[in-house]
Amino acid sequence: MTNADDTRPTNRLADETSPYLLQHKHNPVDWYPWGEEALRRAVDEDKPIFLSIGYSACHWCHVMEHESFENEDVAAFMNDHFVNIKVDREERPDLDDVYMKATQMISGHGGWPMSVFLTPERKPFFAGTYWPLIARYGQPAFPDVLGTMANAWSNTKDQIVKRADAITDQVRQMTLTSELLPELGPDAERPRLDLMDTALEQLGQQYDPRHGGFGGPPKFPHADNIRVALWQHVVTGDPQALVMAEHTLDCMARGGIYDQLGGGFARYSTDGEWAIPHFEKMLYDNALLVPAYLEAARITGREDFARVARECCEWVLREMVDEAGGLWSTQDADSEGEEGKFFAWRRDEVLGVVGKEHAKLVDVAWGLGESENFEGSSWVLLRPKPDAELAGELGLTVDEMTARLDDLRCKLFAVREERVHPGTDDKVLVAWNGLMISALARAATALGEPRFLETAQRAAEFCLTTMRPDGTRLLATYRAGRAHLQATLADHSYLAAGLLDLFEADGDLRWLRGAREVTAVVRERFADRERAGWFFTADDHEELVARPRDLEDGAIPSSNAVMIDAAHRLADLGGDLELRREADRALAMMEPFARRVPSAFSRMLLALQRVAAGSPTVVVADGEGADALVAVARSRGAPWGSVFRVPGEGVAAADAEAFPLLAAKTARDGRAAAYVCRGGTCTEPATDPDALAEQLAG
Repeated sequence: MTNADDTRPTNRLADETSPYLLQHKHNPVDWYPWGEEALRRAVDEDKPIFLSIGYSACHWCHVMEHESFENEDVAAFMNDHFVNIKVDREERPDLDDVYMKATQMISGHGGWPMSVFLTPERKPFFAGTYWPLIARYGQPAFPDVLGTMANAWSNTKDQIVKRADAITDQVRQMTLTSELLPELGPDAERPRLDLMDTALEQLGQQYDPRHGGFGGPPKFPHADNIRVALWQHVVTGDPQALVMAEHTLDCMARGGIYDQLGGGFARYSTDGEWAIPHFEKMLYDNALLVPAYLEAARITGREDFARVARECCEWVLREMVDEAGGLWSTQDADSEGEEGKFFAWRRDEVLGVVGKEHAKLVDVAWGLGESENFEGSSWVLLRPKPDAELAGELGLTVDEMTARLDDLRCKLFAVREERVHPGTDDKVLVAWNGLMISALARAATALGEPRFLETAQRAAEFCLTTMRPDGTRLLATYRAGRAHLQATLADHSYLAAGLLDLFEADGDLRWLRGAREVTAVVRERFADRERAGWFFTADDHEELVARPRDLEDGAIPSSNAVMIDAAHRLADLGGDLELRREADRALAMMEPFARRVPSAFSRMLLALQRVAAGSPTVVVADGEGADALVAVARSRGAPWGSVFRVPGEGVAAADAEAFPLLAAKTARDGRAAAYVCRGGTCTEPATDPDALAEQLAG
């Protein structure tokens, strides 16, 4: 994303690995990365800090850079009056969490670029998001904001410091310091499953019956909310739960938020109809949506849902794999300085590629027969109606229409590939890799695609080796041969969950061992020993003005909730009663918060469903007929059920000791054997698929 031949002067960001920071290395602003040098200078010179947090695919971050940070006069004022620090929110989610809470409190809203003024002690006293160079959009001009803050620091410093102290105290409360959490007795019980009912009721109130999704524009996918509805349908048979999930997934897949040519979802839709996206593609969004589409495909039998999951994974393999094995982070919304230019089409362009004889097909199937839907001059391709309706208008079957469109898609995709592509943020984040390892492993299993499994295996190996240079502690981010920055709870919990899913996919015990090792670090370094659950940062992490803790889901799931789920799964395999108790206490700690707004705790509810609903674990010892047994186990179990495949001769002694549920699981006279386990007790082995089906039914 940077030009190696650029000879312009650089600032301190030139030595960073983050593409977002490198985008700013030629700014005349005297930028520092967050670190001791900048923080010490602020204290030594008694200067306030201007902290700018963003990410490489952020459109308004680019705008603010071009308007203000490349402006010599603005930069000169910033350099004279502030210590200026630039942070990539994806590299430092801990800083982003703390200062986003302050920004929301001060300004009433959040977003990126996040612009925060701090005392030399790093305490926030004023904040906002994008400020234009010249006052507009109801926003003051950035130079005026700078002048006001500099003047306030010079003339009313005592008042500023008192304000910063008060704001910091509020931020600490918002980060839920231990004393603000409920006290739990030694036998605290996990929440009741009625929380799922309450969550579904709340989702029903937010549901858009016309266009799907929850809430109004801008519209985000909220994959885990969809999965809550799917799982509730499986448990209760509630038809409305299935309607909400299926309709939402269908509308998203037909909308412009989904790349109809190249696969993969954009981050969100700017409208309520999923039509026009904010075009950036994030690894994590697609990692979260793939399991939702796979589960829906299994529950409904809809092949088009499976196809969407496949195409999302194909996008990852085609465009997001680092040669070292990790997976890249994001793709930009902009190309050639324009948002969406890469994705938009004029009708004559489309017909010039596919031929005018296909005018009716593309007009009906991709909405080109209607008015321009993007900037009044071009189209973002979408499917305006369900496939059956579109095919009926064309006088075709759905299969015939799909086949014809596939041919045209290939032609348009080839032409689009010749365009200037949006930039790719090619840093590797362990947390987001953990999410995608899980998605690829599950897709490989459901879709029978070995390439997805191979990519997940390479990414997992990368995370456990390159990102653990000492063999124990994870680092968070990697780019161009350099891994650095302390890993957070999200890195550990997402990776542990991904490794467990990968073990289910290929039966390789190294992933199970890796998940146990990663979890051991969480228990040692992240645990809240006064209450329950885990902090977002380790106990030896840099001290921040508040130690963050994430309980609610945001753009990505609560790392506490993901850790709860991974801990329960490991506890089942290892017979670890203490680990199960820690996970149950974390669930109990989260319950009062989840009861207030259960739809904001969807990943926690999925973890609760897995442990409380009682689905058996099936262990298949390899041998003749293993594939048939695995297929029955996976098709008959609930979406949250586990199916593990182990060597026919049994696991090694060390693994049997570490994971007792896998011990003594062997084939019978060369024939694969399936063991159905509930509550740590397993049935006699079944070697026949019908016998296994009977055991699962019981």
